[in-house]
Amino acid sequence: MLGVRRLLKDEELMVTLKIISSNPMTLLGLAISLVFIIGAFATWVSGDRILPYNPYTLTTQLLKPPSFSHLLGTDDLGRDVLSRVIAASPIDAMVAFSVVGLALLLGLFTGVIAGYIGGLLEEVVMRITDIFLAFPGLVLALAISAALGPSILHSIYALAPVWWPTYTRLARGETLSIKSQQFIEGARAIGQKDRYIILRHVIPNILPTMLVYATIDLGNVILVFSVLSFVGLGAQPPTPEWGLMVVQGEQYLNSAPWVPLSPALAILIVAIGFSLLGDGLRDALDPRIRGSFG
Repeated sequence: MLGVRRLLKDEELMVTLKIISSNPMTLLGLAISLVFIIGAFATWVSGDRILPYNPYTLTTQLLKPPSFSHLLGTDDLGRDVLSRVIAASPIDAMVAFSVVGLALLLGLFTGVIAGYIGGLLEEVVMRITDIFLAFPGLVLALAISAALGPSILHSIYALAPVWWPTYTRLARGETLSIKSQQFIEGARAIGQKDRYIILRHVIPNILPTMLVYATIDLGNVILVFSVLSFVGLGAQPPTPEWGLMVVQGEQYLNSAPWVPLSPALAILIVAIGFSLLGDGLRDALDPRIRGSFG
């Protein structure tokens, strides 16, 4: 894999952009991801001012089908569905980036240290990750969330322990392959300290791989967080959140399908967008593919 510093060089950056722009599916994933991130940030900063309607306001227009005045219709309490779908994006984005960010940082630290130092430390770290990975991730998240109580913050606490072991294993594996390279041996030979080698040589070379995996994982976190809200352990009414909106509207699937399907489609589209983007970034970092574009 290419290191971060090399990717930022002009010629390497141009190759990366050329590979990304040559794949329509990657461009689609990039567009979806950017719309979601920018939209979530804008909604978080400006609040209800950029929304068509206040997402909490109750009206008498119950279960109105999509129209020019309500593009995605209204729900059973007369609230504009489009406004609630948009208002939910900052919450789902915050949970996704918080969980993946914590998992990435913890996994990068523990995995690199375990892989580089080895010995008893590596054995202890790997056995701890095995304990967490022995339980199905969703079941473990549900158990932790149920013990902590339903809330968005508790959902982050519940998801973070489920996510970090995979990043630890990935970082360890990448570190094991990197530390046997000649440039690492050369760094040791000239007397560079292990801490310097890890920060200067190991982490920059494994970080692109970690970031690609993290990009794909953002959609997975949103899916699992939506499940927690669906079963009542995540966001609580009247907070607009995609999983919660699905469960609140499932009883109207036949009579007013726009109520549950709108947030469900939002979950699906965003998850697919991050997956497509991650796949494209993985291709962009593949030396074999880069060679054909060089």
